[in-house]
Amino acid sequence: MKKPSNAFIAASWVALFTGAIAFNIGLWNADMQLNEKGYYFTVLMYGLFSAVSLQKAVRDQLEGIPVTMIYYGISWISTILSILLLVVGLWNATLLRSEKGFYGMSFTLALFAAVAVQKNIRDMHIADRVKEDKVE
Repeated sequence: MKKPSNAFIAASWVALFTGAIAFNIGLWNADMQLNEKGYYFTVLMYGLFSAVSLQKAVRDQLEGIPVTMIYYGISWISTILSILLLVVGLWNATLLRSEKGFYGMSFTLALFAAVAVQKNIRDMHIADRVKEDKVE
């Protein structure tokens, strides 16, 4: 197993921080009530967690690591639900379409990057274990 390239690792982290920070800067500067800001922030955090959880569950299954169907199903449902919550929230929000697009794109970037970062971390860990096994 080869480690991911440093360029891909860096790009993944930059994309994660760019998406999450941009989303939060948008919330900070938004002209909305604090409860609305809290809603969108919670959806972002829920989305990041569920995307990483889904990536782990799918990868575990592919590698033959036991994953209960309840965890696998909850991971899928949580990821879909977080996206749905964002879409419904933005659909009903009194924001400009450009603002809605901004939140949607920064959310999508952050979720994709979270999956890539999780994949990189796992690949690096496996590559290190394989390397240690070869040394011994």
